[in-house]
Amino acid sequence: MVFPNSSTPLLPRGSAFVTPSLLWKSGAILVTTGMIAGAFGSHALKRRPGITPEGLSAFGTASHYAIFNGLALFVLSMHPRFSTHKFAGPAIAGGGFVFSGSIIALVLWKLKFLGPITPLGGIAMIAGYITLVL
Repeated sequence: MVFPNSSTPLLPRGSAFVTPSLLWKSGAILVTTGMIAGAFGSHALKRRPGITPEGLSAFGTASHYAIFNGLALFVLSMHPRFSTHKFAGPAIAGGGFVFSGSIIALVLWKLKFLGPITPLGGIAMIAGYITLVL
């Protein structure tokens, strides 16, 4: 019987798709999107007709989550054990894009069909973070 040690991966490693570079670039896109959305929300969105205080708050939430998840992907891309994890990074990145992107689209364009999609992005992010602790 082989006992796990500190270098044993939690899940199989070596996916050709998940690379530290992909996670880093995904993180950079999320952080950039979050910063642009935050600046737009603070300045231009307030003057846009039909935007409610709840919409501004939701837009801010989307901006913050994009930035936080992007920063997490930066850190994850440098981790020796999780930078090639088959599930965690893609779940956090994909979940972040879906969660923040759907909220931004809901606020800007009132695309109501995206309402039920937002929690799916949140679930994907949570699942990605949970796999880092298993």
